[in-house]
Amino acid sequence: MTTLLRFDPFRELDRMFDEARPSSRRNRLPAAFPMDAYRHGDTIVLHFDLPGVDPASIDLEHDRNVLTVGAERSWRPVEGDDVIATERVQGRFRRQIMLGEGLATDRMHASYEHGVLTVTIPVAEQAKPRKIAVHVQGQSPSEPSITPGAPDAIETTGTAD
Repeated sequence: MTTLLRFDPFRELDRMFDEARPSSRRNRLPAAFPMDAYRHGDTIVLHFDLPGVDPASIDLEHDRNVLTVGAERSWRPVEGDDVIATERVQGRFRRQIMLGEGLATDRMHASYEHGVLTVTIPVAEQAKPRKIAVHVQGQSPSEPSITPGAPDAIETTGTAD
């Protein structure tokens, strides 16, 4: 015989109190679903945990500097099922992320795999760091000058010896 759940008296007390309240735990939705965000080279990557979500229910919307992510997870027991526990939150989820000005949101891309929604947003060209050519006065045009990204360009830090 396989055991599905271990008895936890505190969990049972929580369940009883939740069921006694009008807005039970089952009906509450979390404020937001988990997200990781990081910069990978010239791209911002966002990962949203959306396990058990129907991919057709995922809604991604960008308006001005706000990215809105919505999704829905639902489960209904089949007639005759004897429900033992229903702890996973069901319903419509929504989260808004403020985006910076320096992103190329017109080139945003999204994919959903293994319960994770991944959104990639390239950094806009005008927001990328760039090298600036320095013209040395008195240098003839035929002499080499420092050009953007040149391997022999001198880079310094703000410290003095």
